[in-house]
Amino acid sequence: MRIGHGYDVHRFTEGNYVIIGGVKIPFNKSLLAHSDGDVLVHAIADAILGAAAERDIGYHFPDNDDSYKNVNSLCLLSIVNQIITKKGYVVENIDSTIIAQAPKMMPYILDMKKNIANTLGIDEDCVNVKATTEEKLGFTGRGEGISAHCVCLLTNKGKTL
Repeated sequence: MRIGHGYDVHRFTEGNYVIIGGVKIPFNKSLLAHSDGDVLVHAIADAILGAAAERDIGYHFPDNDDSYKNVNSLCLLSIVNQIITKKGYVVENIDSTIIAQAPKMMPYILDMKKNIANTLGIDEDCVNVKATTEEKLGFTGRGEGISAHCVCLLTNKGKTL
């Protein structure tokens, strides 16, 4: 068994939606990023890569590579899953937390779980997504951005070629 932790953060910029967990959420701002700015999926990808000792999302998908400009982060997560599958690992479970003062995440969490589970080819019961505010403290509490944390467990089902 291998455990990984992931963290990601993006600041707000002008816009009218955010993408979190592959879900487009109407909002009066967007997240500034090279890709679609999906902090939840980025944290999950980093946790998975970390558990497999495969560096981090920035190493595999650098922000100076235009082929990743505005890319759907679920596509990146699919590639991460391919990387760990080649090493014989499978994702057993994911526990993640979105930290945002706004927008409210609760109405979208089930869709986020479904998107993540489908992308990784695992049961929705193996994916947990939580959301919290910071009681108006810190940069997320002041409404300057959104962050996410994730821990995951991988098991090795046998190395493949």
